Amino acid sequence: MTAVWITVALLVAGFAGWPVTALVFRLARTIDDRADAAKAAEEARKAAEDPSADVTVDSQQAETQSVDGELTAAPDAPPSAGSAAEPPLPTQRILRGGAIIGILERLGVCLAILTGQPVAIAYIVAIKGLGRFAELKETPVAAERFIIGTLTSMLWAAGTAAAVKVLFLQ
Repeated sequence: MTAVWITVALLVAGFAGWPVTALVFRLARTIDDRADAAKAAEEARKAAEDPSADVTVDSQQAETQSVDGELTAAPDAPPSAGSAAEPPLPTQRILRGGAIIGILERLGVCLAILTGQPVAIAYIVAIKGLGRFAELKETPVAAERFIIGTLTSMLWAAGTAAAVKVLFLQ
């Protein structure tokens, strides 16, 4: 019967942790979006009260700007950096393989707790951190996402393992 509970703990920790982590990412993004909206509203209020901020914009110039103020080319004009025949440059995805790494991380943490080897969790964190160090060093957004995802995954796996160990394995 012990093998069944260990298997259940590993499955719940490894595979049910993904929706939990996705929910935490969504919550973090919502909090960031609200903070950004509040900051933008405060800046707009200050700009509206500032008498020196009275600026007029030509209608022709307004058509070539996007909502966020970033200059864009007209729809029928090619970008100035290259010709219209060149394909767009590929974009690099940040933190590729995160879902698979997250499952493996949760399985490792759960197994470490179930076997009474919590020191193994330090090895998991070290391996994961060293593997992502270059990406994390150059991209602050990736570092924040890495921390949120790692903590969520580890807490989920540790909580699952602890619950199964206390409730069913003792």
